Amino acid sequence: MRAESAIRQDVLPTTISNAIAMASKSTTPEPGRKVRAPLHLPAYELTTHDLPPGYQFEAWRNNFASMLELKSPEDVTVGFGGKQVIWDLGCLAFSRIKTDALRFASLPGHTRRDPLDHWTLTMLLHGSVNTIAPTRTFEGGAGVVQVHSLGRTFEGNVTDSEMLMLFVPRDFSYEVTKTLSGAEFSTLDTGLGRLFSDFMTGLAKRLPAVEEADLPALVAATRAMILACVSPTADHLDEAREPIATALIEKAHRIIQSRLFDPALRAETLRRELGVSRSRLYRLFEPFGGVTHYIQHRRLLDAHAALSDPNDQRRIIDIAEQRCFNDGTEFSRAFRREFGCSPTDVRNGQSACLPYKPAADLAAYAPAERFGVLLRRLHG
Repeated sequence: MRAESAIRQDVLPTTISNAIAMASKSTTPEPGRKVRAPLHLPAYELTTHDLPPGYQFEAWRNNFASMLELKSPEDVTVGFGGKQVIWDLGCLAFSRIKTDALRFASLPGHTRRDPLDHWTLTMLLHGSVNTIAPTRTFEGGAGVVQVHSLGRTFEGNVTDSEMLMLFVPRDFSYEVTKTLSGAEFSTLDTGLGRLFSDFMTGLAKRLPAVEEADLPALVAATRAMILACVSPTADHLDEAREPIATALIEKAHRIIQSRLFDPALRAETLRRELGVSRSRLYRLFEPFGGVTHYIQHRRLLDAHAALSDPNDQRRIIDIAEQRCFNDGTEFSRAFRREFGCSPTDVRNGQSACLPYKPAADLAAYAPAERFGVLLRRLHG
């Protein structure tokens, strides 16, 4: 916990102001300067108002079918108003949504063909949302960010509302995973939480003018804002401070790092060395996407560091094999899923260090399919 506090204090004076500046960035060129027309981020819109009243709610429900189960109003024949604009930010997604009142629930496990496990950071511009989770019930109103986890069980209702939503995949960043795990199913109703609300508002206003070339910097700014502004809830904080769990996690991290090049390192190996049950091990690593995912994540980060080192001129396949990737194609695919670029790009100095994924061409899909396609792509 001391390390997290230190990170926040270091970030606050500079990174937040830089992040807000990115969200509010002006794209007006200097007088007299000739510039090439920039490539702005495309926005994709879906509205129910162009459909016959009896079909409007079904279209709205299908649009969100990959993340939520929307409950039918008593009379769908009178129509249902819904409008959504989405922006693909590479390894994040941002959306502005206007909806009539409805009830919602997380997807039942048995219905999931392609389960999503993203976090959503939602800020209402007007209206309110009430959420019932297994351990708590909370309500969010206008101007307050709420944190939900699509991989958990919950239900609730929303009034006639307009909202902004930021979608963060669980494997976006190790530090962000820890931060959002401690705050899920809560509202960020603090001074710093309100600052994140300001950031989301500025982002919504400026996204139409953001250029594609600015995406990596925008992703980095958003990550910094989450780390600086999101605080764990009291019960999550108590759980995080539980000394046995903390000691086990730290020991597990040391074991993984020391055996990063050992092909025999698996979940069962780690369980034996820690002396814990399988269920205990899986609970410890649940916030990080599981043991296997975390081990591969650490190996890929180590490979990225080696490829970024100008003094390390080994073949890419040799670097991959040292980190237990015996198939070059498998390594390249896993690397691209993690960082949004190829190992060769990193070797040639053509990529940033964050797990950035280039935006997809959602125009190739029907309007009702785009949102689901985008969320599944974030899932990797």
